Amino acid sequence: QVQLAESGGGMVQGGDSLRLSCAASGRTLSIFRIGWFRRAPGKEREFVAAITWSGGATNYADSVKGRFTISRDNGKNTVYLQMNSLKPEDTAVYYCASRRLAPPEYDYWGQGTQVTVSS
Repeated sequence: QVQLAESGGGMVQGGDSLRLSCAASGRTLSIFRIGWFRRAPGKEREFVAAITWSGGATNYADSVKGRFTISRDNGKNTVYLQMNSLKPEDTAVYYCASRRLAPPEYDYWGQGTQVTVSS
């Protein structure tokens, strides 16, 4: 199994920055990709960004492109989400999740960290 722990959430004002961390432990050699997702109040969970564990290939949701950057530190088994120019609509609980090469579903999830952006 893989255990994931998010940290770095908080309450900020619009335009501020935050960096979220996702620390992985357990069977990290099985990780192919780690993604960040978020769930805003009253909304469905949505994809934010993802990174391939070994090669570092990334992709982003259109809503965060140019503002958020995902990166990884394999030595620390940690993935980061640098969030700049935050907007009130970025307010949500942010989760990281891992998936193996196959099946393609994200099957391990962290507990989430709250991000609140005030206007």
